[in-house]
Amino acid sequence: MRKEIVVNLPIKPNEVPALRELIGWEGRHSDYPVLFERCNFWAGLRGDQEELIAFGYISGMGLQHGYMEDIIVHPQYQRMGIGQALVTGLLQEAERIGIEIVTLTYDAKHHSFYADCGFVPCSGGLWRKE
Repeated sequence: MRKEIVVNLPIKPNEVPALRELIGWEGRHSDYPVLFERCNFWAGLRGDQEELIAFGYISGMGLQHGYMEDIIVHPQYQRMGIGQALVTGLLQEAERIGIEIVTLTYDAKHHSFYADCGFVPCSGGLWRKE
């Protein structure tokens, strides 16, 4: 299988919600295609049958700082280096367009994955609508 991550890969509105649901997340169908219009850029990968198997994006003002979100790899393709390739591709695009700082939040069980991708843990805060 090829592992070529494509920045701003053409994606149909239903593909990301379906991938989100495959990994156990809420689909958030109403977010798409609006997300593609509002984020700085996204990246993805298609499998041998042209199905979407990986997706992630960076949002923000497009200046110095960006926020990485929704790093998703289809369950059948996990632990094959695709997630790391996806994060690397997103960070390379961030650097190319001049973003110097990328932050993200993640579950503690993913600490070593993101550390291997070059992220340094730091403190932060979270606000959620009740």
